Amino acid sequence: SQVLAAEAVCCLNRAMATLQDIWEEIGIPEEQRLERTDVVRKHIQTLLDMMVAEEENLKERLLKSIVLCQKELDTLCKELQLGPFETEKDCTILQMEKNLRTRVEVLQKQKRDRKQELKALQKQDQDLCDILCTAQFSIDTGSVPSLEDLDRYRCHVASLNTLKEQRREEFVTNRRQIIQLMEELDHTPDTSFERDVVCEDEEAFCLSKDNIVALQNLLQQLEGRRALNEAVCAELRARIVALWERLQIPQEEREPSA
Repeated sequence: SQVLAAEAVCCLNRAMATLQDIWEEIGIPEEQRLERTDVVRKHIQTLLDMMVAEEENLKERLLKSIVLCQKELDTLCKELQLGPFETEKDCTILQMEKNLRTRVEVLQKQKRDRKQELKALQKQDQDLCDILCTAQFSIDTGSVPSLEDLDRYRCHVASLNTLKEQRREEFVTNRRQIIQLMEELDHTPDTSFERDVVCEDEEAFCLSKDNIVALQNLLQQLEGRRALNEAVCAELRARIVALWERLQIPQEEREPSA
């Protein structure tokens, strides 16, 4: 920069010398030369003053940006539960402003990403809670979640998904058996719960703990009725065979009724 500054001075000196030569060739008197030289000086001074003012404004803008970035960083670090950001020592104003601004952008993205993930987890949690009839995960939605909060929330949603799949599989298996038993027993669903089990779409059935227990109880009741019917049938068959024997009914006459 010093070399360039020296070259700028040389350029100015050459220009002034050239102007002096031109004025001399033209024959401009010394008094007017002084006036013209003063005009040139004023033009140069005005231009240099404008350049200095622009650079001073740039410096002020950078310093203001540094103050604002530091305030924003303090807020973001608190919201994200991070330690304070330490700037490099012996750093220029320009480099410090760039470092702080870059760090602010990084933390702002982290804040957006965390809040977006929290929103997505809440949506999944709500859908699962509607299906399983359970309470939603307790988390402060008014602040930025910590990484630990998000990790716990992910684990919670994953466990609900596993529970949903287990209950869905249990429901589908028991439902199939219940429909088969109702057909065998010629039983028409006569309660709202039985109609929900048999007639409703599988995806619409609420997989609450109470419903799963009720489903198991219904299956046990139907299995009990079938077992009772089978016992009665076995007893009746035994009595028929005994009567056939007592009446000495031929085998060929027994077969159509057997």
